Amino acid sequence: MTLRWRKMWPIAAVAVLIAFAGTLLVLNLMPPEKAVDQRVERLYDSQSPQFRRSMGVLLGPAIVPGNKVETLVNGREIFPAMLEAIARAKQSITFETYIYWEGAVGDAFARALTERARAGVRVHVLLDAVGAAKMKESMLADMRRDGVEIEHYHPLRWYHLGRMNNRTHRKTLVVDGRVGFTGGVGIADKWDGQAEDSEHWRDTHFRVEGPVVAQMQATFLDNWIQVRGEVLHGERYFPAQESAGSARAQMFMSSPTGGSDSMHLMYLLAITSASTSIDLASAYFVPDKLARDALVAAAKRGVRVRILLPGPIIDADIVRRASRADWGPLLEAGIAIHEYQPTMFHCKVMVVDQRMVSVGSTNFDNRSFRLNDESNLNVYDEAFARAQTAIIERDLAQSRQVTLAEWQARPWHEKVIEYTASLLSFQL
Repeated sequence: MTLRWRKMWPIAAVAVLIAFAGTLLVLNLMPPEKAVDQRVERLYDSQSPQFRRSMGVLLGPAIVPGNKVETLVNGREIFPAMLEAIARAKQSITFETYIYWEGAVGDAFARALTERARAGVRVHVLLDAVGAAKMKESMLADMRRDGVEIEHYHPLRWYHLGRMNNRTHRKTLVVDGRVGFTGGVGIADKWDGQAEDSEHWRDTHFRVEGPVVAQMQATFLDNWIQVRGEVLHGERYFPAQESAGSARAQMFMSSPTGGSDSMHLMYLLAITSASTSIDLASAYFVPDKLARDALVAAAKRGVRVRILLPGPIIDADIVRRASRADWGPLLEAGIAIHEYQPTMFHCKVMVVDQRMVSVGSTNFDNRSFRLNDESNLNVYDEAFARAQTAIIERDLAQSRQVTLAEWQARPWHEKVIEYTASLLSFQL
């Protein structure tokens, strides 16, 4: 090696590393595909059969009748219902989640899943590599030893570095192909209890029976095939479904690798079709201009729009800051924005005209609309919609409404912080 090369090679190595890091940054920040960039025209309202045709044919899986959807409020109701379903499993359990942390709740689920695997039930668990990073390796090893099949979505390895910004945020549990769960809850002690203080979060989950459970199973399978290369099928996973109730429903999903903008478009169509009311509850609310404009247009045509968000108790303050930066047009249009006060508010629910409800993992932000794998259960049932509205109104009673005058009068340093945070909104 010449003296000149000895002097130059460290510089060359640094240059290669910088180029490599820059390439990874571009791969993770660039949009995966062309996004919806034009306003969705209002052609019908939510009562029109064309609305349901568009939601069920243009955008997603068929809307199927015969479903029963039970609402579970907070961990005190959510976790016992999920654990009971797991304990009753005879054939299969498929479970996908973003958050799985160590603690009492995580231990309870590990024990329940392991017990069923020992009993001969096929148990498949798909964890996001980032969201489940706090899960103990010893717990994973014990579960695998006892027969639980566990995979991680996009682990942080060199061959996944170009996709490290794509996480699975989906939250589905399906037991025997007949009972499904979805909603906002993660597997962690933060969600336990009854939202009684700042250490116990407010959230809602849903227990589902009926034909739409097969669509929930297919949602799990979508990512299981990606990480495992294994197709789960047959009666163990997709048994013949009978009617369990009167609700029409569909399980809607999106991902950067297979229609990243479909969830965004679903929300835009629902908002554009609203005639009387929109109630939107979201843990993270950083809409792009198209979504903000759709909400403003709805308010201007006389739709009552209420938005319920976390207040000062939030696990990601930068998201709250970025959100507040762009509230002006919403408040000026007469949209009511409320901040939940008692604890972290983690619900994800949208009710349109008290006819259609969308619940699941999706937040009202660019990360959910374009970067994460998400799934929502859309329910077309007036009784179910009225019940969700009643729950939202109970939460509103524990919230504080932000007025336009208050928003305009916030201190200049808050405006600077919020504007700076909003520059990152395409990643939030």
